[in-house]
Amino acid sequence: MNPAKNLSVVRKVVQLSAFVLLVYGSAIGAYYLADKLTAALPALSCAYDKNGSDLCALIPFQHQMDHRLGPVLSEGGSFFSGLMPTLITLGTFLVFFVLLNKAFCGWICPLGTFQEIVQIVGQKLGLQRTESVDQGLVQRVRPVKWAILAFLVFIFPLLTGLGYLNHDFGDPFCRICPSRILTTLANGESDQLMVDTANATTITFSLIADFLFGLMIALALTVRQPFCRICPMLALHAMFRKVGLLRLVKEGTSRCDRCGLCAKACPMDIKEIHTEMEKRDVTFEDCTLCGRCVEFCPDKGVLKLKYATFPVFTADPQYFKVRKKAQGLWEKRTLRNLFATKSPTKGKQTDGAA
Repeated sequence: MNPAKNLSVVRKVVQLSAFVLLVYGSAIGAYYLADKLTAALPALSCAYDKNGSDLCALIPFQHQMDHRLGPVLSEGGSFFSGLMPTLITLGTFLVFFVLLNKAFCGWICPLGTFQEIVQIVGQKLGLQRTESVDQGLVQRVRPVKWAILAFLVFIFPLLTGLGYLNHDFGDPFCRICPSRILTTLANGESDQLMVDTANATTITFSLIADFLFGLMIALALTVRQPFCRICPMLALHAMFRKVGLLRLVKEGTSRCDRCGLCAKACPMDIKEIHTEMEKRDVTFEDCTLCGRCVEFCPDKGVLKLKYATFPVFTADPQYFKVRKKAQGLWEKRTLRNLFATKSPTKGKQTDGAA
């Protein structure tokens, strides 16, 4: 299949380009990127990365709860003036978010890109991939991202600003965010990976961060997008997904009941893409607008990525046939199969692998 016509390949190129820009932005000759493009990008672009070119919105939200709104509420003052920085950050976030909607997760986020790379490594090593996570587990995990957004991004920092918690709770999500470790390691800095022994709180946060980062890598080898499923940025996106110009649209047919390939292709295991037959806008809360469901839909026009009223990418049976064949060839190219092919007992090992 021509790579230029393969949506997944195009997306990988965009992801890797965004990774270089966001993680190494000020180190590749773009000096002024060191001052940050914005302080409210709808992706996990970490401020602890000294060469980064942006900051995700979760960073200023936490600091504004701690240093602006909290002190105003505890010491007296204008509530509006304390809330204004948060409103400005939210407004900046929405300007960017309206343009691409939840595609910031599926096409831009450095941590999302990293997890997909780890998954490719696992597949090439011949590890058994979990095609679909149990739906009961998916349903139980979905509320976690909302709890993290509420408590670690807003409530705990606000309580810190009010004086109820110590200052280490001023940015609790940043202290455990895997992107903080990833982007600094990518720049050759290991200080965020080490355990901060300043006090019991920092030790706890450091241990959680290291454990979460390691667990994410271990799971990503066989499970698609493990951290994305509990990411508070995904929850923040879900709150405003209706205002984004880019969206996933479905025009279901009777054949959808017998198919389900869209749900199988979805890296976030969103079964509702398959089962929903009434709503046209199927940009569900866990959707990252990666477009894989559209790629693997065999019926013409049933699924579409649309920008406002304009179709960007539409399900097509001819594309599906070629894409499915390309996917099959890609999945067969593993180290295990390579060694099996070179083995003297080639026939037996090939039959067993099949």
